[in-house]
Order: sequence, then C-alpha cells, then structure tokens
Amino acid sequence: MEGNSPRQQLIMTLARQLGSVTVDDLALRFDVTPQTIRKDLNELCDAHLLARTHGGAMLSSGVENLAYEARRLMAATEKVVIGRHAAKLIPNNCSLFINIGTTTEEVARSLVHHEGLLVITNNIHVATILMPRPKIEVIVAGGMLRKTDGGIVGEAAVDFIAQFKVDHAVIGASAVDEDGAMLDFDYREVRVAKAIMRNARNAMLVADAMKFTRTAPVRIGHLTDVDVFVTDRAPPEPVVAYCRDNGVRLEIADELAGNDNAMDAAE
Repeated sequence: MEGNSPRQQLIMTLARQLGSVTVDDLALRFDVTPQTIRKDLNELCDAHLLARTHGGAMLSSGVENLAYEARRLMAATEKVVIGRHAAKLIPNNCSLFINIGTTTEEVARSLVHHEGLLVITNNIHVATILMPRPKIEVIVAGGMLRKTDGGIVGEAAVDFIAQFKVDHAVIGASAVDEDGAMLDFDYREVRVAKAIMRNARNAMLVADAMKFTRTAPVRIGHLTDVDVFVTDRAPPEPVVAYCRDNGVRLEIADELAGNDNAMDAAE
C-alpha cells in the first residue's frame, strides 16, 4: 500500500471489509466527485489491488479467498435470484448434495418449501437453514469444521460423501475461467466438491457473473463435468461455447424480466 493516498488506503480497507465498493457510495462517503473516485479505482486496479466491476471495483483475487461476510454481501441480490431459479430445477422427493458457498446457501433458502428431500451437506449454514423444515431430512458430513465459514472439509468429509449416490448436487465455485475451469481456493474443499460431483447423477453449478472476473488457484473441475450451470448474466462467449458444445444446460436467472431464461446448450 506504500505510495497510495490516504483515501485510497481507506478504499482498500472498505474493499477488504465488504468485498466490493461502488463509485457512487465512495463519492458520497469521501465527499468528492465520481471522477475522483474513478481515478482512485483505476490506480488501485493498475496496481492489481482491485479489479473493476460495473459501477465500482472488487478486491482482486489472489491465493486467498475473501472473508465469509464479504463474500455473503457481494452480489447478494444476484445470489438470491440464482438460488430461486436453481431451486425450481430441483423436484420434490429427491436426494441431493449441497456444498460450501454463499450461493449454495441461497439455493437452500429457496428449498425450504420443498417436500420429501434428503439433503447431505458439508455446509453448517445449509444445515441450519433446512433443519427446522419437517419434510426435509438433513445429513451433515463429518470432518474438520472450518471456523471462517462453517464449511466441513478434509479426508473424513470426502470419505463420508463417498457413501452416497444422490439424484442432484448443487455446487459453487470461487471463479469460472474463460477456458471453462471451475476454480476455488482451498484444496481440501475442492476434494469434497469433486467427491460430491462423482456421487451425484446430475450436477448443478451455481455462480454469479462476478465469478467470470475472478481467479483462484485450485481446480475443482471443468464446466463439462456439470449438467446445468445457473448464473445471473450471460457468461463470456468462450464459456457459452463450452456449454453449448458439451451439452451443459445454461440457465440465466432473470427476476427483473419476470421469468427465468433457459439456454439449452444441447440445441
């Protein structure tokens, strides 16, 4: 941070707390013009400390994920829309895995009125959301509880998941690369996610459009490993092409339009 102005240092502090910042909010907070804030953000992005987003910037990805609360706040509205859409694709009276992630938690919130579900999860928050529902059975994976976000990871969790063969899996990712790679930060979490995909008849990736602009060092798998990809905006063209060419059903959740749009990649 040496060489950055005091205002830019405060902007970085806010970005670390919230995950992302907007030009309008920062201009109001610091009582300066939007043009001044855009200059600050451009300089921070040039230094690879932030990455530009529509109307602002987000903490630049590296080898460490954002804090749980920051991830929960980022693209919060979009995650709710994705969660509602994904839940519509899951029928009553089925079994499913739900793994770690703030987007998968929104799927769980939209499943609370389903009936006859058996949910196996390594996400304490998902278990808490679904536990009170009388017509949903919840099984929690054993293993090491990651205090930062309530995820259960490690070899014990992998072995536990391997005992099941379920109808559906709902997985998240920290980043989706243009080459179709699904990426994350913790190799222990990735091992559990891979086990989940291996032991589900149908796998669904849920990820907001910000994940197209991020990077992470550990490979979960490839888009071709899933059957359905639910997001809130059309991905970059190479990602769309991977889905189209490999029979991955691309679903664009669009609540503002009053409906949800499906792009059948197999067509």
